[in-house]
Amino acid sequence: MDIILLDGGMGQELVRRSKDPAHPQWSAHVMRSEPEIVQEVHEEYLRAGATVLTLNSYSVTRGRFRNLGVEDEFEPLQRRSIDLAKAARDAVGVDATLAGCLPPLEGSYKPENVSDLGTLTDEYREIVEIEAPDVDVFLCETMSTSLEARAAATAACESGKPVWVAYCLAEKPSDDGAVLLRSGETVDEAFAALDGLPVAGVLYNCCPPEMIGLGMPRLAADGRPCGGYANGFTRIPPEFVMGATVAMLSERQDLNPSAYADHAMGWVEQGATIIGGCCEVGPAHIAELARRIGTDGHCAVAA
Repeated sequence: MDIILLDGGMGQELVRRSKDPAHPQWSAHVMRSEPEIVQEVHEEYLRAGATVLTLNSYSVTRGRFRNLGVEDEFEPLQRRSIDLAKAARDAVGVDATLAGCLPPLEGSYKPENVSDLGTLTDEYREIVEIEAPDVDVFLCETMSTSLEARAAATAACESGKPVWVAYCLAEKPSDDGAVLLRSGETVDEAFAALDGLPVAGVLYNCCPPEMIGLGMPRLAADGRPCGGYANGFTRIPPEFVMGATVAMLSERQDLNPSAYADHAMGWVEQGATIIGGCCEVGPAHIAELARRIGTDGHCAVAA
């Protein structure tokens, strides 16, 4: 079976390698002072076997930059994220897919901060306009509510490029065992919000790998290409809000590359064809995934 192998997380890798402390703008800050580190991490993921590189633009949103008083840097850093991903691809010499990044606009894991559909869609359109000429697919990722997923997917689909939507699940099942978005919505409700849009793939991301395993049967039943890429955080504390730094997030100690690959290959057994890693999942994890894809009789392919 053909498996699309995404890259892993960028933010924590950059924090570990940077000479600067963690910053409220996360990975965007590194593109100002140490852009070579961003390219280095991209290259390591490609050498590990990733077939898709996602732009390092997750925290490059106009709202974040406006709140920090650096709105004039929004477009230049969006473009820098494109240049660095393309430079990494050229340096390694592989024909990897470039994925545009449409993240939560007002901070991750906070569905209560999501704006109205019109405002969200217009802001996503601005990102799409910048990224579309250089990317092969759009990844609407860490979507905590069906509303922001609808807005991001609407803007991305207008580009004519393939669009994947990745939902962020709650860290634990509900009392009755249901898998829910962070907003409390069901996966069925999330899918219903995409009605009428030509979304090419559906995923879960930036949540515990155990939750992705619980929710994968519902994704696979949808019929579209599906998959997941989990984070390796112990938990997301309630006080984690936009402007907080990754320094307050701690890493699980039980998700080494082999353990993470066990989870991800379990998703493949459930029907996933797109796998990778999110926060705290690094190049060594992706290399182990690439190895397991091969030894289990599959083939890693570009999107």
